[in-house]
Amino acid sequence: MDNDTTEKVIIVTGASRGIGLAITQYLLSEAQCHVVAVARSEKPLQDLERDHHQTGRLITQRGDVADMKFCGQIADETMSRWGRIDGLVVNHGVLDPVKRISESFVAEWKEAFDINFFGSLALIKACLPFVKHSRGRIIICSSGAATKAYSTWGAYGASKAVLNHLVQTLAVEEPEVCTISVRPGIVNTMMQTSIRETHRQRMDEADAKKFVDLYESGGLLQPEQPGRVMGRLVLNATSDLSGKFIDWQAPELKAF
Repeated sequence: MDNDTTEKVIIVTGASRGIGLAITQYLLSEAQCHVVAVARSEKPLQDLERDHHQTGRLITQRGDVADMKFCGQIADETMSRWGRIDGLVVNHGVLDPVKRISESFVAEWKEAFDINFFGSLALIKACLPFVKHSRGRIIICSSGAATKAYSTWGAYGASKAVLNHLVQTLAVEEPEVCTISVRPGIVNTMMQTSIRETHRQRMDEADAKKFVDLYESGGLLQPEQPGRVMGRLVLNATSDLSGKFIDWQAPELKAF
């Protein structure tokens, strides 16, 4: 698909590693966009700045999207710098707490929802008037866990399911904005490393073995695979996709 990328300004959260970094690199290096890279980790953001400072097409924002004020600052800084927001990729998220409901605390679920859902909602709200004005796109990185329960992943799966419903609601309420939830598949990221090295002890044996076997057999996706599709979607997704929860390899996304 040809990219209409003229002067497009895209915000990407969770941009310091994994899928978010792959999306950011694609938008900067191949799509020639202006990008606001948002993450909590300082060193990877500094590396991004070093690699792209000469282009003048990157600004970084270090902070926690669970801080609602920070979400407003991201939108304000983007508008101050470039005067528009054409797209938002909501990619950040945490798996913790990896515990059975009987062993977990409500406060742990609240913390997970503050990051995975309420931080996403706050950033979308802050950016929505500007994305609406540009008739742009919002892409949310979801998970198969939103529709398939894994033991000990209750908070993560529930927060992703709520995000999927948010996408449906935005599609109804804001038809000028194309909003899509993407299932990226099982990707070789730090989350998978944590599953193998830490969380597997709490997970059901069959679930843990599934992820370990995928890693050992080379079956994990690389971040660039779904990342490039999501990068193309935030630039060129069509309105018929709005409101959908869709796999990155679905036939509807063949053009991307």
